[in-house]
Amino acid sequence: MKHVKALGIKFAITAIVLLSILTIFEAANLGEILFMSVLITGTSYIIGDLFILPKLGYFMAAVADFGLATISILGLSALYIGTGAPILIVSLAAGYIMAIGEAIFHIYMKERVLNDGESQPDYFRYRNQMQTEIAEEDDIHNLKHKPKSEKD
Repeated sequence: MKHVKALGIKFAITAIVLLSILTIFEAANLGEILFMSVLITGTSYIIGDLFILPKLGYFMAAVADFGLATISILGLSALYIGTGAPILIVSLAAGYIMAIGEAIFHIYMKERVLNDGESQPDYFRYRNQMQTEIAEEDDIHNLKHKPKSEKD
């Protein structure tokens, strides 16, 4: 269920960016953009979020998502929308905006999806494991000044 929710969030990020960028700069219809969003979401989730993010960290996953998104948008736009002079610039812009969204999404992935069953962050996990020691302290001052017979 965690992966379905994560895929939904990732699809929403991808679809919003593609709808915003491609409808402004290119003559793309809604069906083409949603199909491109599904393909980019699936490949980016498997490659970037499930393989690269756990092994290489946030930065490399964001760089990989930028490259993957840019190449995917460039290829799919050329295939479905058509080639034009600004297609490279549009792909780079969409890839950059998606990489920013993905950087925020990676924090969610690490904390909620890839955390191996831990539902709380580290600072909450150890809160209930702290122990305290309660004991009566002898008054050191009184022990030093008492005669030897009273100490026993």
